[in-house]
Amino acid sequence: MKIIDKSRKEHLNWDEYFMAVAILSSYRSKDPSTQVGACIVDSTNRILSIGYNGAPNGFSDKFFPWDREGKPLETKYVYVCHAELNAILNYRGSRKDLENAKIYTDLFPCNECAKLIIQSGIKEVIYLSDKYKDTDSVIASKSLFDICGVKYRSLDMKERGKITIDLQK
Repeated sequence: MKIIDKSRKEHLNWDEYFMAVAILSSYRSKDPSTQVGACIVDSTNRILSIGYNGAPNGFSDKFFPWDREGKPLETKYVYVCHAELNAILNYRGSRKDLENAKIYTDLFPCNECAKLIIQSGIKEVIYLSDKYKDTDSVIASKSLFDICGVKYRSLDMKERGKITIDLQK
């Protein structure tokens, strides 16, 4: 059979596609300073779950303390659910399906999310930004991942450039 490749060359590869889904999910976040999304994918490139950072169910966003600075109980940090946590909790299938899965997130996971990722059986983390790499939380995350055999890698989307989604198609 003669091969004739007339397929579109500008399509997204799998990593770009799943990271774009994570980024799109982050647009649901009501956090005024940091929007993070996550997308969990199985070994056959099927999306299992998505999540974004936000208030816990039942905690109205209008009463949520979105501040980054102040007394701990007056800031978002002790209340907010991270994107990775939400993506893991949003999954409605068998926990076994998460084993050996990958999670795409636009911000490197904190140590609390790292523990959840490890416990869920996810084996690879693909991220865009590591802007908190020098914090104790991220240093601990990397240590946890290294010791527990979870791979992590940065995804460079700069080659792709900007992706525009036209909702008026």
